[in-house]
Amino acid sequence: MGDLLKDRVAVVTGSGAGLGRAEALGMAAQGAKVVVNDIGAAVDGSGFSKGPADQVVEEIRNMGGKAVANYSSVAELEGAESMINQAVDTFGRLDILVNNAGFTRDRMIYNVSQDEWESIIRVDLFGTFYTTRAACKIMKQQRYGRIINTSSHAGLGNMGQAAYSAAKEGVTGLSRTVGRDMARYG
Repeated sequence: MGDLLKDRVAVVTGSGAGLGRAEALGMAAQGAKVVVNDIGAAVDGSGFSKGPADQVVEEIRNMGGKAVANYSSVAELEGAESMINQAVDTFGRLDILVNNAGFTRDRMIYNVSQDEWESIIRVDLFGTFYTTRAACKIMKQQRYGRIINTSSHAGLGNMGQAAYSAAKEGVTGLSRTVGRDMARYG
C-alpha cells in the first residue's frame, strides 16, 4: 500500500461498483480510510442491496485498509448528512468527498415521466449538493478538504438523456462555484 493519502479520510458515494468502486479502492490503496457509500441500486436506480458496499469494504480490509459501509441515499438530506457524520464519528475527520452516485434512464424528452425526471435530478444533482454542503461545513472548520464531483460529457447534450444531462451540467456549475467559495478555507 502507498501512503499518498495516509491518515486521510474519504467518503465516496456510489462506490459499490464501477468508477466509484475504483475510486474507493484506489484511495484505500494509498492509505485513506474510506466510507463506502452505496445503496446497491441497479444501473437505472431501482432496487436496494447492502451487498455492493459490503463487498468493497471487504476488499479494502483484505488489502490492509480501513473502511466502513454506508447504505444511505444521497437523494435524501438525512442520508447525505449521515455519511459525512459517519466519517467524522468513525475516523475523526473528513478530508475528501467524492460525489460519484448517479444514474440515468434513457428516454426521449417527450417520454420522460415527472417521477423519472425528479428521481434522476434528486440523486445526481441534489445528492451532490447535499453531501457537498455537509462536507463544506466540516472542511471550513478544518481549513482543509478536497471535493471531487463526477460529471459527464452528457451535460453538453446527449440524445435521450435530458434529465441526466441537466443534472450533470448542474454538477459542473455547482463545482465551479463551490471551488470559488471554499478556496479561501483551503
